[in-house]
Amino acid sequence: MSEPNTLLMPAEWEPHAATWLAWPHNRADWPGRFEPIPWVFTEIIRNLARHERVELMVQNAAAEKQARKILERADALSSQVRFHRWSTNRIWLRDSGCIFVRQARPGFARPDSRERLSLHKRSPTAVNFRFNAWAKYSNWRDDDKLGANMARVARAKEVQPTIGRRLIVLEGGSIDVNGRGTILTTEECLLSKAQERNPGLGRADYEKLFAEYLGAPHTVWLGRGIVGDDTHGHVDDLARFVSPNTVLAVVEPNRKDANHAPLRDNLKRLRAARDQNGKSLDLVEVPMPRPIIFEGRRLPASYANFYIANSVVLAPVFNDPNDRIALNTLAELFPSREVVPIYSGDFIWGLGAMHCMTQQQPAA
Repeated sequence: MSEPNTLLMPAEWEPHAATWLAWPHNRADWPGRFEPIPWVFTEIIRNLARHERVELMVQNAAAEKQARKILERADALSSQVRFHRWSTNRIWLRDSGCIFVRQARPGFARPDSRERLSLHKRSPTAVNFRFNAWAKYSNWRDDDKLGANMARVARAKEVQPTIGRRLIVLEGGSIDVNGRGTILTTEECLLSKAQERNPGLGRADYEKLFAEYLGAPHTVWLGRGIVGDDTHGHVDDLARFVSPNTVLAVVEPNRKDANHAPLRDNLKRLRAARDQNGKSLDLVEVPMPRPIIFEGRRLPASYANFYIANSVVLAPVFNDPNDRIALNTLAELFPSREVVPIYSGDFIWGLGAMHCMTQQQPAA
């Protein structure tokens, strides 16, 4: 009798069938600065559609007509863009959408394993965690339905993670995986009492969920997130896997900056961390951009919020001297991919960037 298969979340740099996006419509997410946002989307869609399919959610027929008009004007409309008329509250699909995983043969994550993963060529599985708007906002019920819709279109088996009979809340921006058994997350987001997603769940509960539903039995816990992040500590503003054993981490050299101490602590944790095979991680440091303040509020601008797609990396930039350092670093880390800068000075007023707005669907 054959052994059962195991769920595995592939690394972001592995081949995609598509990227999922939601067309912006909620002006309250960019108060006073909404006008340029659809044009930022056209840049993102044009660059993605050259390399993979774009599954684009729009509110209704009128919204689709408007989006098509804008995309056509910007030469970003193509047969690679497929529209889905689904109502959304916000556009942050990294958190509200499902997480597509694959079936892997058992034993892939043993600490002594050096074998390449054996993946079954079949439709993906959609791990559909609950979404409650980061335990902060009241309007999330449309977004909570998106994962099931995505699974249906992708012809993926939907799985809803539970502990007992309790459906679990988890956002994609709170985790990052190397696709080999190791996951990054933060204590501030998952273990703090502030914006508590799953009251009563502890460290061991989350580690069990990561192993069972994402194929990541080895967890590296970072500490706090950056100032201005209304998710309360998402890891995709802090540190990202860029290869199975390499992590890009943002740092703040200015000791007087509020981000200096938490980022220094996270870097210390990463230096002490090991991967699923007991090896130390290779670390690449990138400085943060200068603080971006709008209407008295510091915004969560970070170069770690890039998105890796087929043959391309979309990187947020902020008209900052450190933009060039971040772009050069990503170019060195991804020599076979084009690194495309996306100006995010206006976009970050919505409190997210390239990674927050995207959700990849792995290739079969």
